[in-house]
Amino acid sequence: MQEKDNDIQEQSNKEDIFFKKKFVRNYLQMVVIVIFCAFFFWLGFEKGKENKAISLPVVELQDAVFENKEKNADNSLDFSLFWKTWDLVKSKYVDADKLDANTLFYGAIKGMLQATGDPYTTFFTAEENKKFNEDMSGNFEGIGAELGVKNEILTVIAPLQGTPAEKAGLRSGDKIVKINGKMAADMTIEEAVDNIRGPKGTSVVLTIFRNGDQDTQDITVVREVINIKSVTLELKENNIAYISITRFGDDTGSLFSSIIKTVKNSNANGIILDLRNNPGGYLETSIDVASKLLPKDKIVVIEENGDKSQEKMYTHGGDVASEIETVVLINEGSASASEILAGALRDNRSNVTLVGEKSFGKGSVQEFVELPQGTAAKITVARWLTPNGVQINEQGIKPDQEVDLTNDDYNNNKDPQLDTAIKTLKDKLGIK
Repeated sequence: MQEKDNDIQEQSNKEDIFFKKKFVRNYLQMVVIVIFCAFFFWLGFEKGKENKAISLPVVELQDAVFENKEKNADNSLDFSLFWKTWDLVKSKYVDADKLDANTLFYGAIKGMLQATGDPYTTFFTAEENKKFNEDMSGNFEGIGAELGVKNEILTVIAPLQGTPAEKAGLRSGDKIVKINGKMAADMTIEEAVDNIRGPKGTSVVLTIFRNGDQDTQDITVVREVINIKSVTLELKENNIAYISITRFGDDTGSLFSSIIKTVKNSNANGIILDLRNNPGGYLETSIDVASKLLPKDKIVVIEENGDKSQEKMYTHGGDVASEIETVVLINEGSASASEILAGALRDNRSNVTLVGEKSFGKGSVQEFVELPQGTAAKITVARWLTPNGVQINEQGIKPDQEVDLTNDDYNNNKDPQLDTAIKTLKDKLGIK
């Protein structure tokens, strides 16, 4: 298990979502691509029915869709191959009468996006799109864990705070070997999520392997309605504000704005911003949060496109807490948008300290595009860098103070990372 864990680089992650909610320029580009793809698909369909051997020049397709002037080696794209295969399945497949044309069609689109080799460029069916929107709203039925595939193994990125997954004992980094006795390695990420989700009151048994253990263990999780606030506030001793952000979803911006004003009005001595087990979310939301913690016109993130051109994204005003001494907690469950916020705060402020463990390391930007028939696509449109130009993809962000959370700590309800954060603030503030 450990050898396999070290072999392959990180792959797909369905629920580890980080994309632009609305980005007009890329959206318009995507619309153009979809229109051209639809046109050529229709043309191939019509001509393919008339002449199975028809082919279209690759250069024509590349120029129209991707503006690519380089010629393909064979200089042709034979659409008839698709229809020959389609007819072959209909005529030869043993259970052809049970096949659903819509499912085959969607499967072809999924395969096209998977062929990019990018694990974050994916297609959502109408049902998957519905589930995704439920996830981002924070209201769905399931166990409340963000899942991904890391080193070719289905892995718990983060159990969300207060959910059945957390209560049952699942932790960031747990490797899921079986789901209700079925080998997880035989499932796609979508199939795994579908098997883990289910109606409230029902249970799912996850066989997991945890680093440091000698063997696997079974964890039974009872599904519930997952409806959690993404931002919470607790005032600690010495008037230290402890703010936890569990995701960057639909409600995060407004909740954080209200909470940070409360913190400011309470004359808090310091802030602990807990981004542990935060798998990410909307890019705009992370910029909104950063704008409350940084002066106006500070760089939050640098987007680097495929042609290496860069676009800097800035805070847009509303700073109320940049002068307050702050400690940011991160761990291996901190990914994408939470890594952007952590990097932006450290690069722009001298009064910020990062405490915990190295973050997940997801440095690509996805745009979510709604498509016809209730479907959608998530497309990687750029890579991102911290304000200082550091690329963290697959590398993660290393904290200023590394503090582990061991199995014994967890089992005994100890949190040395939070303890270190409090001590760090007290030392910097001169509080005994």
